[in-house]
Amino acid sequence: MKNPVEDFLEHANSVILGKEHTIKLALACILAKGHLLLEDIPGVGKTTLAHTFSTLFGLEFQRIQFTSDLLPADIVGSSVFDRDNNSFEFHPGPIFSSFILADEINRATPKTQSALLEAMEERQVTIEKTTYPMAQPFIVFATQNPGHQVGTFPLPESQLDRFLMRLSIGYPDASSEKKLLAGQDTKQILNALSTALSCEQLLSLQQQCPNVHVAEPLIAYVQALLEFSRTSPLFSQGLSPRGGIGLVQSAKAWALMDGRDSVYPEDIQAVLSATTEHRLVLQDYTTRGQSASHVLLTEVAIP
Repeated sequence: MKNPVEDFLEHANSVILGKEHTIKLALACILAKGHLLLEDIPGVGKTTLAHTFSTLFGLEFQRIQFTSDLLPADIVGSSVFDRDNNSFEFHPGPIFSSFILADEINRATPKTQSALLEAMEERQVTIEKTTYPMAQPFIVFATQNPGHQVGTFPLPESQLDRFLMRLSIGYPDASSEKKLLAGQDTKQILNALSTALSCEQLLSLQQQCPNVHVAEPLIAYVQALLEFSRTSPLFSQGLSPRGGIGLVQSAKAWALMDGRDSVYPEDIQAVLSATTEHRLVLQDYTTRGQSASHVLLTEVAIP
């Protein structure tokens, strides 16, 4: 009998073909209680991935289409005067769901983007001096078009830092694309999916994740990665403590998915790119053509 994680991954891979590593990283992000940013061109399956995950989790799903005229109140909700009771009544917005798809998040203004900050970081929303807790679990999948496309607003660093991982799906390989073109319609496959990892199982895995052991040499390795990113002239912006915590949490989730109760160096390396690329800024004139995570991996020794 398959365990729930294996069953989940198998079903997800049947919808998004040829992207096993990306799907596993996305699941690790959620097990680490993180939020995920999917950045890619339109049409490669970002929204489909979000629908697939929400269906396999069996969670309440809300899609928020970000546009230039979207307002913060359209996301978090607002108070409306009730004449019958002669008082204001709060009408919650779509953010009060377990699984949020923030579609094309960088097409909204920074003011509207900031409506997600408190919810993503503190799992609560404060409106007119009243604090409302978010659902458990609370997951934000955001999609983003490349910054060079028309009508986009760059996500500020504070917003980017709220995402534990940033992933790119990319084009499928030739064999996967052939199956995609000749196979069943993706919507029909999605409609046939059922829950593979229940809400209770997901919450249990999220609670187990912090208990995965990280040895002292690996903590020192993460510290060395952080220190190098902050002091090396190769970077104009280094990793924050939150970035380091996110790296450790993601490595724990990766180990847990492999059925282990301790982290290996390979776990840190597996999640490094997804957890650091959106937090680091390279000096282009010295590292042309290299990714930030590649520079870290090659310059910092593995214990």
